[in-house]
Amino acid sequence: MPIASVADFREAARRRLPRFLFEYIDGGSYAEVTLRKNVSELSDIALRQRVLRDVSSMDLTTELFGQKQALPVGLAPIGLAGLNARRGECQAIRAAEGAGIPFTLSTVGACSLAEVARAANKPFWFQLYMIRDRAFMKDLLAQAAAANCSALVFTVDMPVPGSRYRDYHTGLAGADGLRGAAWRMAQAVTKPDWAWDVGVRGRPHTLGNVAPVLKGKTGIEDFFAWMRNNFDPSINWRDLDFIRAEWKGPLIIKGLLDPEDAREAAALGADGIVVSNHGGRQLDGVLSTARALPPIVQAVGDKLTVLADGGVRSGLDVIRMLALGAKGVLLGRAWAYALAAQGEAGVTKMLQLIEAEMRVAMALTGCCNIADINQSILAGRDI
Repeated sequence: MPIASVADFREAARRRLPRFLFEYIDGGSYAEVTLRKNVSELSDIALRQRVLRDVSSMDLTTELFGQKQALPVGLAPIGLAGLNARRGECQAIRAAEGAGIPFTLSTVGACSLAEVARAANKPFWFQLYMIRDRAFMKDLLAQAAAANCSALVFTVDMPVPGSRYRDYHTGLAGADGLRGAAWRMAQAVTKPDWAWDVGVRGRPHTLGNVAPVLKGKTGIEDFFAWMRNNFDPSINWRDLDFIRAEWKGPLIIKGLLDPEDAREAAALGADGIVVSNHGGRQLDGVLSTARALPPIVQAVGDKLTVLADGGVRSGLDVIRMLALGAKGVLLGRAWAYALAAQGEAGVTKMLQLIEAEMRVAMALTGCCNIADINQSILAGRDI
């Protein structure tokens, strides 16, 4: 089947990946209500179609944190994304560079900062969690600076990992070492293309940036145990002082849903925030991004750069997020699906689809550049 949308990439990823990996990127927490609402409530945003406007010349460029980019989108950090294709984060960053947009490497990506830096020709963003071991965090920040990372995305909505039922159902979480490994191996052998390309040719599987602290234990079960034991539930706003002392570049706080928290981030000197519920993977039942975004923009939109993620499955969705007040949109599952389906070429094609869909939506709403996209193109505020 020819791929014409992010939904098509999702189906191709489902067919290619072992079940434990597909469910990991596709699933959310608890009953996945927020995950579904991220998609449905964003798609319910109605736009004003305008006619007889000269849209023959169109400019999709924008500037975020001092860097000009071809589209107002970026690739969001995704844990273990590098297992979706051989050395996957390295493939994804090449696609992002080709499209003229930023790529964000997750702390818990499969490829390390050093490996991604070798694959990159331009600066990229690095995402960091608050970890109990501050010396390890300090070392990661030093590595990010040495790799010429141009922005730090500090994720604050994961003091503890969310409860994701799908991961238990597939043996990715909860199963002991040997039983879990055997369970995942049984799933992997049913996907021979992935098993050869990633399982065999994609070695070593050392879980990137956290490999040094795993002390030789490189299994997925060791990774999840490390996350449970090392994410820091004592994190508070004062910890930003530590981050600011160690990081001199743009600081973006990711994982905010409440205007009061957004005001705290602005008061403490963040350069940007990401309105996000972790793709519905943390606390189920919270607001969708589409609902949370407008009040936050109203509260702090004149003080820092507001980005958003969650539920974006098309270029039309990007336009909706921008109309709700975001200055940029991070794509998460969209690029993970595309990477799993077709590697670097898939991510490149996905971004081309997003751009083409944005151009159509802009033309039919009478917008010629990104600055034209605002609340005036919304037909109703019914969510």
